[in-house]
Amino acid sequence: MTYLNVMYDIEHIGIAVKSLEIAGGIYSKLLGVEAYKQEFVNTEEVLTEFYKAGNQKVELLQATSPDSAIFKFIEKRGEGIHHIAFKVDDIVSEMERLKLEGFTLINDVPKKGADNKMVCFIHPKGTNGVLIELCQDINEE
Repeated sequence: MTYLNVMYDIEHIGIAVKSLEIAGGIYSKLLGVEAYKQEFVNTEEVLTEFYKAGNQKVELLQATSPDSAIFKFIEKRGEGIHHIAFKVDDIVSEMERLKLEGFTLINDVPKKGADNKMVCFIHPKGTNGVLIELCQDINEE
């Protein structure tokens, strides 16, 4: 197998929480910063809160509906790391490359996510149980 020289930067780590108020207090004290953004993501039925952690970010995710994937995740596994997000320059090309490599994508086309990103998720069955998110900045020029 030939490997391309693909290098991802970690964009953020997503953590599923029951309460942004409680978890936000913990992460503010831990990281020594306040959240820089809180945002509702309608398509995922979550309220998110972002914290800077050096050059990376931590995203706290609170379900806003029992139908939310975050609600189901917490019910099954409890609070904790939900996903690792990697920054990509061309999400569509990267999705195609990963499909050719045999990965199963949860969504067939990128969708709008939090923090001004287009996102796609890779099914954890093909990544040793870790949900992977690809993120591309939305250029609003």
